[in-house]
Amino acid sequence: MTQKLEELFNIPPADSTTLEEAKSSIEENRAIIQEVDLAIDKIDAALPYVNDLDVSDKELDDLSDLAKEKFQDLIDLGMNVEARFSGHILATAGTLLGHAITAKQAKLDKKLRMVDLQLKKARLDAQIAKDSNKSDGDKIVDAEDGRAVILDRNELLKQILGKSDK
Repeated sequence: MTQKLEELFNIPPADSTTLEEAKSSIEENRAIIQEVDLAIDKIDAALPYVNDLDVSDKELDDLSDLAKEKFQDLIDLGMNVEARFSGHILATAGTLLGHAITAKQAKLDKKLRMVDLQLKKARLDAQIAKDSNKSDGDKIVDAEDGRAVILDRNELLKQILGKSDK
């Protein structure tokens, strides 16, 4: 690495790091990551016990239903009054319909954020499990990574014909 890159990224020069220092740094980082993982697990354990999530969904549904109901009332009123007064009434009805849509959209956004957080947590857990399965020089192949067997064409034909005879 050049000296300018080292200065730009604020990293120590490449020749100054020894193998023992690198190993100790890795072990320190591993301990920090484990502490962070424990904190994430504590947060994850606390999330299902939040009680207000269902209440807010019900409140948003109630607000949406009320706005739709009042929208319909204002549309009926706007159609039964003189034309010079109906414009303001119908504009207000449109605003109420916008509020109903906003309430439904807020509910969907909240659900999507929760799903996104769950996916991020699952991805992080899978990555940590995958990293913990690796040994120093050997790579353990997980079921997610897939398994492969190298065969030549003749061996493959023998296996196919052998299975079909049974």
